[in-house]
Amino acid sequence: MTSLILVFIATLVIAKACDGFEVAADYLGRNMSDGVKGATINAIGSSTPELFATFIFLFLFNETTGFAGGIGTTAGSAVFNTMVIPALSILVALKMFKIRGVVVSKKVILRDGLMLIAAEFILIVTIGERLEWWHGMMLMLLYVGYAGILFFSMSPKSEADDNSKEEEADDNDNGEPYVDSNRLLSFLKLELEDAIIAGNKLQNSNAWLLLGISTTFIALACYILVYGCETFGHALGIQGYFVAVILAAAASSVPDTILSMKDAKKGNYDDAVANALGSNIFDICFALGLPLFLYTLIYGAIIIPKEVVGDITELRILLLILTIGSFLIFFFGSSMGKIKAYMLLSFYALFTIYIVSRAYAFAWSQPIADFLHAIQSHLQ
Repeated sequence: MTSLILVFIATLVIAKACDGFEVAADYLGRNMSDGVKGATINAIGSSTPELFATFIFLFLFNETTGFAGGIGTTAGSAVFNTMVIPALSILVALKMFKIRGVVVSKKVILRDGLMLIAAEFILIVTIGERLEWWHGMMLMLLYVGYAGILFFSMSPKSEADDNSKEEEADDNDNGEPYVDSNRLLSFLKLELEDAIIAGNKLQNSNAWLLLGISTTFIALACYILVYGCETFGHALGIQGYFVAVILAAAASSVPDTILSMKDAKKGNYDDAVANALGSNIFDICFALGLPLFLYTLIYGAIIIPKEVVGDITELRILLLILTIGSFLIFFFGSSMGKIKAYMLLSFYALFTIYIVSRAYAFAWSQPIADFLHAIQSHLQ
């Protein structure tokens, strides 16, 4: 029970910190277009839980257990982001705007969807029993290339859009000064926007400060999250890896969910989907690559036992299959409505059932695992 309370507290802190982060990210990304803000600033910032969770899993629990927990969190989060977040964003938009479907740019779907599939494929064919520093470097360089493509292909927003954003920032300034006691109270309540902006005009300096402090709170919450997941796994008598795939992954995806749903409420469907897909690319390439690079650079290569490799193999192949299925749902058709949203949620429900079944070694899940291993053997 204590471990679940810790996970719940960590999730609440992450969710509260996301409010301030969303305000800062929205302002700093005001000149970005075509879903680029969602795929970069939103995606990177909202993926900090996965990044810090992987660091903590790897450096705190060391080598095999740590890396398995890290890849479990990032891959599980990727499944959550690809299915649950777009589905919830669609349903929120349909309810708010009383429409039958939302239209997402095919450019965004092709750009981010194909890049995500490519990143997952590279992860499958290169990561094996022995992990070196160059594995992490390769993953990070893949993300750098993706980010470069995003910015070079970005079309600038119009001056009218910029003025609109400035006016919105001005509206937040009600002219009433905040006293230190109000700031302190807001800080203790984790109302970070009130504590840092404090009724002043939003500008680059305080936006970056808000972004940094929000990210720090998210990072601290991740330590509690990882500890809670590990103790919960021990209490259930299962590996922490399986808990990370479901519990830590879902909790660490809270920022992505909040940001995407807020974008959907504003009618920014491209950013809502780009945030989910872009977060996955960041998770696989950077949230996994950077900790792996630093750990192996400091302590040497990681040797993963065959049984742990087997669990990781299943997850990576399953992630690739589900991503391709989701990509087809996104791409085909003129819009995305309730049927597609419920299909995505159903995929995630089946994924969760399978992971739980593997954690408890249910017999019916073994043939599926054998099939996934067969695919892996053909790819490598």
